[in-house]
Parts: sequence; structure tokens; C-alpha cells
Amino acid sequence: MAEPSTFIFISGGVRSGKSTFAEELAAEVAQQSGSQLHYIAAGQANDPEMKERIEKHKKDRLKSGLKWRTWEQPRNLAEIASCFSSKDVVLLDCLTTLVNNELFQAGEQWEAPRFQRRMIESISEGIRQIKGRCQTLIVVSNEVLNEPIGSSELVFTYSKLMGVLHQEMAREANQAYLVEAGIPAAMKGGEKS
Repeated sequence: MAEPSTFIFISGGVRSGKSTFAEELAAEVAQQSGSQLHYIAAGQANDPEMKERIEKHKKDRLKSGLKWRTWEQPRNLAEIASCFSSKDVVLLDCLTTLVNNELFQAGEQWEAPRFQRRMIESISEGIRQIKGRCQTLIVVSNEVLNEPIGSSELVFTYSKLMGVLHQEMAREANQAYLVEAGIPAAMKGGEKS
């Protein structure tokens, strides 16, 4: 019987060091188990800042000297779930970007509660499918609920959806970390704090 996979959820503010921590953790797990590293990149270079951030992440992975297999997957995670095996450590960066992509692809549908439910179910199911196939899945997300929401209905909906997904991720995770100022604090399981 195969060992159950490990699911790790990492959240933190923008530029908090969460991606660096996630990459280091993924590399550590892969080196200990002799697993292949995979990086699911949800980001799309739609503006200069995002393009710069994507390039930085690529350079950081190259500098690590580790062999990452990168999957550009801005939506529909389930499409690539079958690409992974029990010998893989998979890092998804990041959940907030994935939700952004889904919302903005939807046009005006984003307002419909039915669309919002289906979107959460689709993302959750994609994550479950990947988790069910790989040795370790690490999901990174931004803590957006610490910021003022303002009066925009779209921003309010986005924040609400992120809150629901974060609760689900933390509930399902074997380990959950909050990263602030480059310091990971174990919120569930784990050893770093």
C-alpha cells in the first residue's frame, strides 16, 4: 500500500518570504526522499511587475542548482494532475494568483454565487487530485484578509473566496505555516517557528 501524501499549506503577506520558504522546504523534502521537484506556476505576465516577479522566481530556482520541472498552469489545475506520481514533490505558487486568473477569466459571471461555488470546488478538486498523486504537495497563498478591503464588490468577493479557500486548505493540510518577515511560524503540524 502506498504511503499517504503530505499536504503543506503556506500563507503570508506579499513579499513575506513565503515562496522562498516553500521552495526551500520542497527542496529539503525532495533531497531526503530522492523525489523529483515540480513547480506549478499560476502567474501570468500581464503587467511589468508580475513579469519581474515571475523572472525572479525562475532565477531563484535556477540558482538553487536543483532540477525543477515547471508547469505553467494559470487555471484548471485538474488538467495536469495525472502528470504527477508518488515520487514527486509539487509546489503550487500561488493560490491567490490562481483565484485571480479564474475570476478575471469569468468576466461578469464572477458575481454569481453559483460561479463562485463552482470555482472553489474546481480549485479544491484540482488540489485534491494533485495531492492524491504526488508524495508531497505544497500550496502557497497570500494573506489578503489582513489588508483593508475597501468598497469594491469584486475585492470583497475575492477576499471572501480566499478566506473560504484558506480555511479549507488549513483544514486539509498536514502542516500549515504563516510566514512574516521571512520567518515561518508553524500553525499546524511542522517544526519551524
